[in-house]
Amino acid sequence: MPEQWTEGRLNELSGKVDSGFERVDAELRALRVEMGSIQRTMVQGFIAMTGGILAGFAVLGGIIATQL
Repeated sequence: MPEQWTEGRLNELSGKVDSGFERVDAELRALRVEMGSIQRTMVQGFIAMTGGILAGFAVLGGIIATQL
């Protein structure tokens, strides 16, 4: 025999769905914050590596200039 969906059961289901979406929204917000932090770290690493490469080229250029 099929179950009947009463107003109370529908309200309970609606509440569970709403709380599930609230949890997912909160997790997505936390993920966005974490991704922003990772992106900033990657940019800082890129800047540091670029600086190191440029410094290495400057040293290499100085060595070549003194050998000529």
